[in-house]
Parts: sequence; structure tokens; C-alpha cells
Amino acid sequence: MRCPFCGYEESKVIDSRPTEEGEKIRRRRECHSCKKRFTTYETVETLPIVVVKKDKSRQVFDKNKLMGGMLKACEKRPVPLELIEEAVDDIESMLQNSLEREVTSIKIGELAMDKLKNIDEVAYVRFASVYRQFRDVNSFMDELARLLGNQ
Repeated sequence: MRCPFCGYEESKVIDSRPTEEGEKIRRRRECHSCKKRFTTYETVETLPIVVVKKDKSRQVFDKNKLMGGMLKACEKRPVPLELIEEAVDDIESMLQNSLEREVTSIKIGELAMDKLKNIDEVAYVRFASVYRQFRDVNSFMDELARLLGNQ
């Protein structure tokens, strides 16, 4: 870390502690050359995830949009909010941990359906009916048959 006073490139950390929000680390440093002290902050670098939609347009991943879709699927179902939040966090973590910076909306939809299948089967079918755009009763019944076949 370059000293803001003399420009020397080496310093030592005197004190290190998290900020009140817990999202940054505050470090007090001392320059090896001029002995002056200064403060730096360290944060986790996150790169935005870009979602490639079905029409090939791109937009930044919005965790709240995914949460809204999953909440709507779970409406009037005995599903605790914590389970949905945990599922959304898991999906976001999977996307962040993959080395891909662009992900298709299809992949996100599949991840959401996998999570919902384990949380509540009715919510899964609701989400699938919107996501897969069922055209008629037969396509709906095919999905139910697939669901029942996997048990």
C-alpha cells in the first residue's frame, strides 16, 4: 500500500477491525519510511452477473426479481420466508462462484425450479407453469407426470 504522505510503497498494519456493517475491514497502517499513520479499507470485490434473456438482451442479475418470482410461486403456501431467502442466496452464490460472468435466464429458471421442487411441490408447479409457458392442459399434465415420476 503506497503511503499517501511520502509515496513509499511499504507499510505495516498496526490495527485491523471490521466496520460496523461488517462489510469492510478498516486497517491502520504505518509507513516504513516516514512513520506516519494512515487508514485503508478492504472490501470484497464482486463482479456483476449479466443475465442473457431469451430475446438475447442482457441485463444485470437482480436478486430481488428472483425473490419476487419465487415468493409469488409460494403465495398462500406454508413456506417460511427464510427458506425462500436461503434458496435465493444459494442461487446467487452458485452464480457468483461460477467463473461465468454471463448466465442465461434459462439457467437461473432451472436453478429456481430445482430449489422450489425441494421446498414445495405446488410452488414448483406454479413457477414452472409461468417459466415454461405451458400452452395447454397437456403440457401442464406432462410436467406433473415428470414431477410424480421423480419421486
